[in-house]
Amino acid sequence: MTNNPADTSNDVLLTDVSDRIGTLTLHRPAVRNALSSKLLARLREGMAELDARDDVDVLILTGSDPAFSAGLDLKELGSTGENLGGANDAPRSGGDDPSYPWATTVKPLIGAINGVAITGGFELALQCDFLVASDRAAFGDTHTRVGVLPGWGLSVLLPQAIGYRRALEMSLTGNFMPADEALHFGLVNHVVPHVDLIPTARKLASDIVGNSQDGLRELLASYRAIHRLSVGEGERHEARVGRSWSKRTYDPAAVEARRLAIMARGRSQT
Repeated sequence: MTNNPADTSNDVLLTDVSDRIGTLTLHRPAVRNALSSKLLARLREGMAELDARDDVDVLILTGSDPAFSAGLDLKELGSTGENLGGANDAPRSGGDDPSYPWATTVKPLIGAINGVAITGGFELALQCDFLVASDRAAFGDTHTRVGVLPGWGLSVLLPQAIGYRRALEMSLTGNFMPADEALHFGLVNHVVPHVDLIPTARKLASDIVGNSQDGLRELLASYRAIHRLSVGEGERHEARVGRSWSKRTYDPAAVEARRLAIMARGRSQT
């Protein structure tokens, strides 16, 4: 692990269980919940821990304000680069599927997007079963500005959510999509005032808790299996291309040189 000064606390991920709902909160607020190798490891562990608990039926993933996640920690990416592959040993079910930030959960996962979700943070959001967004939320794909390629499904899941051409526009420009547009184009299910975000996500989770869990989990698994049939090869292709690109071109010094410009541009758009 890197000696990142923002990771001096063990609490880079907060977890809570109440009313059969397990909540995971990305907690590096000083750096907008940027994804360090430590946070990615804790997220993978925390997701598995809550998914395995008998007193949890639904999971919620959110971030500590002011952001959901600004993506991979560019300071670490521009030095050791440990976080570039920090979560890639979490295989999906199905043998040869590509790797993701966490292993497949049995239980439904709601994303409660409290602020910006950028690049790797955007990919975390896309891996949730559905999304509720604060009116402060915004979504951006800046992979090409950083000089890395997606490896957690963005180039498959984003066009599926909002359409091929609109997804290309987001990825090729690096421009942000605000919450109201995300709702209009089907990226998120609901946009609510910021103070209502977690209560709304918990209300939806409570509606899920009220169902027959055996049948619900079987239906969720069926939805996901059908989804994998339609997008699985695309995800495998993305993973192969991303790994190959990183091996051929990843240069920490180049990432560090781009970092301040990326951050300044992001601030101007959100």
